Order: sequence, then C-alpha cells, then structure tokens
Amino acid sequence: MKFIEPISMKRLINLVKNKFFLVTMAFLVWMIFFDKNDLFSQYEYRRQVNKLKQERDFYKKETDQVTKELDELTSNPQKLEKFAREKYLMKKDNEDVYVIVHEKKEK
Repeated sequence: MKFIEPISMKRLINLVKNKFFLVTMAFLVWMIFFDKNDLFSQYEYRRQVNKLKQERDFYKKETDQVTKELDELTSNPQKLEKFAREKYLMKKDNEDVYVIVHEKKEK
C-alpha cells in the first residue's frame, strides 16, 4: 500500500515562483473580487432577476383578473351597475347610499 507523499516545501516554493501559476492566481483574484462582474455583483444581479420575476408574475395575475372583470362588465349590464355602485358609490336619483365599513380587529 502506497502513501501519498505530502508536497515538500521546496516544491511548494517552486510552484509559487512559477509565472504561470502567479498569472493564473492573479487572474482568479481579479475575476472574483475586482472585475465589473465579480461574485458579489453576480449575486446581486440574480437577486434582482428573481425579484423582477416575482413582480412579473404578480402583474400577470393582476392583468388576468382585470381582463376577466372587464369582460364581465362589458357583457353584463347588471354586473356593470353593481360594480359602479360598489366601487364608485354611484346611485340612482331616488336612492340613498349607506357605506358600512368593517373595522379590523387588532390582536
């Protein structure tokens, strides 16, 4: 059974003195910390993209709901009248409108 020999100090020093190793390490440090697209920036961009996707889904759902309500209002006069009464507090000439506001219970 062979054991893997640990890297000797001389070999480690030679590796650090190697210009290709130094250039590679400098490149990695530059790309990770100092570049325009460093790791922190990438994390922030990904977070922003996820937030925008959530907003897109929310607005898509809201748009679908409003489109559905619009279709109902344009096709049914009773729905249009109910909507106008509830949303904009409209009334007929001989009517009185009472608005009942339910208070939220605090815990």
